[in-house]
Amino acid sequence: MNTYLLIKTLHIVSSVLLVGTGFGSAFYLFFANRSGNLAAQAVVCRLVKRADLWFTTPAIIIQPLSGLWLAQQAGWSLPNTPWLALGLALYLFAGACWLPVVWLQLRMSDMAEQALRQGQELPALYWRYARWWEGLGYAAFCAMPLIFYLMVAKPDLALDLAPWLGR
Repeated sequence: MNTYLLIKTLHIVSSVLLVGTGFGSAFYLFFANRSGNLAAQAVVCRLVKRADLWFTTPAIIIQPLSGLWLAQQAGWSLPNTPWLALGLALYLFAGACWLPVVWLQLRMSDMAEQALRQGQELPALYWRYARWWEGLGYAAFCAMPLIFYLMVAKPDLALDLAPWLGR
């Protein structure tokens, strides 16, 4: 296997890990939060933190590095390839949503562990953080299918945007 195909495979696998881990973590924490089971919430919060550390974070680093390398190898530049520039902008948007989500997850996990240890209910702040966590997660996830579309279809956005760009 040549270097290009190896990096392309790494890029695809890391995108699967990024989206799959994010979606799976969101699914389990969303439903654990609705279960009313504090022990389940504490365990799932702890595992979501672990999944982000082990899978999501490395994938977040690998994605732009491998993607930009692949684009350079293919002869695509950001200024001359609007679909690539838009894909990168959407990726940065998703990342801007993800960073506060990580902070929220850390705080939520701490609150769930503390409530479980002390035999208390979760504080109202946990639920406020959970709403923000969900909202930011939805925004980030909406960007991902658009990015996949751009990477697969490589649409000629210059033609579609020409009237708006004064062309």
